[in-house]
Formats: sequence, C-alpha cells, structure tokens
Amino acid sequence: MANFDYKLLSALTEVIEFQSFELAANKLCISQSAISQRIKSLEEYIGQPVLIRSQPIELTTAGEQLVSHFKKVKQLENELAPVLSPDKPLKPVKVSLAVNADSIATWFIQAITPVLQSHLIELNLMIEHEERTLDKLRTGEAIGAVSVIEKPLKGYRSFCLGKMEYCLVANRDFKDRYFKNGVNKESLKMAPAISYDHKDDMHVRFIAKHFNLAASEYYCHSVRSSEAFVELTKQGVAYCLLPKIQIANELAKGELINISPKHELIETLYWHSWVLVKGINKKISQQIVKMGQEKLAN
Repeated sequence: MANFDYKLLSALTEVIEFQSFELAANKLCISQSAISQRIKSLEEYIGQPVLIRSQPIELTTAGEQLVSHFKKVKQLENELAPVLSPDKPLKPVKVSLAVNADSIATWFIQAITPVLQSHLIELNLMIEHEERTLDKLRTGEAIGAVSVIEKPLKGYRSFCLGKMEYCLVANRDFKDRYFKNGVNKESLKMAPAISYDHKDDMHVRFIAKHFNLAASEYYCHSVRSSEAFVELTKQGVAYCLLPKIQIANELAKGELINISPKHELIETLYWHSWVLVKGINKKISQQIVKMGQEKLAN
C-alpha cells in the first residue's frame, strides 16, 4: 500500500468529530459532496468501510486505526512547528489528556501547572473513569492518560505513579442517623450513597466485596464531580468512597468520619504516554510522573 492521502484522513476525522458531513465540509471549506467523495475514496483505497453511517456516526475498526494514526501525525506536527520556527510559536500547541476525576481533584493540576505557565499550550482535559481513560488513547483523542491498568497499548508505555487510598466516609449526623448500629448490609440498604455516574463501578465493587450487597439493593446519587462528593458528604446528604489524600483535612478536623475503617480500597495508578512523545508533551509527561510519584502513597 502506498502512502496515505492525509486530506482523506482529515475528512474522516472531521466527520467523526462533528458527527456531520455538512459541518465537517464547512470546517474544511469544501462541499458536502466533496467530503463524501473523500470518504468514499479512502474506503476504496483501503478496501473496506471506515464509517458506520448511523446516528451517531461511528468508526469501524479500520476507521478507528486511521483516525488514531492521523491524530498522532498532527500531534507530531504540533510539536515540530515551534522547534523549527525562529520565533516564539504564534499559536498554542494543543494537548489532550485523559484523567480520572479523583486525580484532577487531588494532585494532577499541581503536576501540569508549571508547564502550562511556561509554554503556550491549549489544554483539553477529558475526565473519564480510571478503567476507561485508555479508550481515549486508543482512538487518538488523547496523547496521555492516567489509568488503573498497567499494561500499555501498542505504541505506548506506562509508568507507575503510586497508590490512591480510599475510605468510606460520612459526617457525624449522617453516621448517627443511618449507621448507629454499624455499617452492614441492612443499614446500607437504607442509606443514600454517591457515585460518579451509572458506569462508576468502584463504589459498586467495594460494597459488593465487603458487604455482599448488589447495586440494585441500595440507592445512589450520581454526581460527576469529586469536589461535589466531598461537599455533599460534609452536608450530610450521603456517604461515599473518597481518596484519603483529598479529605485529609476533613478527617483530621472530624468533619468527615471513616465509617468502615476495616474496609478500605487501594488503587494503583499508572501514567500512559506515547513511546514517541517529545517536546512539550514529553515535558508534561515527565512532570506528571514526577508529581504523581511524590504525592501518591507507595
């Protein structure tokens, strides 16, 4: 197979990002029929479909690989331009990272701040569950990710950051109201909990493992913010599973109480980055690994 025509890959990438042939055509300043022809030409070139023309529009396996490849090439171009330019870059380098909410709420922002202050960067933080951040690498949407999975994807490498320790907490009034006889299977059925969303299985796994209680047997608020977890729990709205590093002050002051000290959770976090990462992206990766290893328990 000869070299790819990157105009075709660009067309594919814009269609999937905009979820519209018309909007993608507008972005590329071509007609809708022209962008359709580019997709058709790409499919003829590789001998298989690249799009599932459904709602929403989806990529085939081949399409995912092509979009991932194109985004990596664009990232390399972004890294190379400032190096070759005799002056400071006129436009920021776009950097997309996939990170879990608990890392954002604790150590991650501190890790990337020095690089953001010293370089012209347009940052895109994609907040995902620790188990699913690697999906953003797989599709080429991100160039780095925090994950609980150690094994890297092909073309990537992983670095151990450390351990995130979690405990089950509530405020004193909530504990007295719902758990005056202790945290057990029966009391948990009546006490409202908090999870990140319906796909968040960390809380579900924890309760199932230690109390033999299925998710369908108790009720749980969905709140897509680690910071809101803390505030709602302090207000006595619910109990939840939180990183110790995030609530060290609240635990020390007695604003939150570890209601089940015999049952705690430890998750090991890893940083995944592209093997060929360089330039600003390499600096970001190095800073993330350094800060993660300093802040997380080992």
